[in-house]
Amino acid sequence: MERCEWCLGNERYEKYHDDEWGVPVHDDRKHFEFLILESAQAGLSWLTILKRREGYLRAFADYDPEVVANYDQEKIEELVLDASIIRNRMKIEATVNNAKRFQEIQREFGSFDNYIWGFVEGKPLVNKWKSIGEIPAKTELSDRVSKDLKERGFKFVGSTIIYAHLQATGVVNDHLVSCYRYRELK
Repeated sequence: MERCEWCLGNERYEKYHDDEWGVPVHDDRKHFEFLILESAQAGLSWLTILKRREGYLRAFADYDPEVVANYDQEKIEELVLDASIIRNRMKIEATVNNAKRFQEIQREFGSFDNYIWGFVEGKPLVNKWKSIGEIPAKTELSDRVSKDLKERGFKFVGSTIIYAHLQATGVVNDHLVSCYRYRELK
């Protein structure tokens, strides 16, 4: 069974690749989870974040944007001391801010899912990469989404972070054509 080469050699990466990466997401909480995790990843490896995933689940109220939007300065201070997550104050404050902005999008579009999938008219973009070196870090699509999110007040949503979100949530299928998941998700 051939997989994308980026996940090989690490059981946690392989499980994430096999079970989650690139599977179309249509649940707002899952979208919020990936926005939190991808933003936390900025400057770090994805494996670093995957190892702390349970900590993030606990710290950010099972990824409930309504609860996170109401985190106050005291809660932020508590999270800055929480070794189960990345203790970067700016990233934590951005997550609280983004929860508020996330709710605004939900009100405007009915759901974050409607918003994000609207960029691709509800259908995943399926690429045909043959090697990992072909996969871009960002695209015109991620540039557009990032720009729109920033205009709406989101933080830590640069084009590279957003492209990772689009890949993770299946808006874009970037599994290599040789990967068994490419065919399953196509």
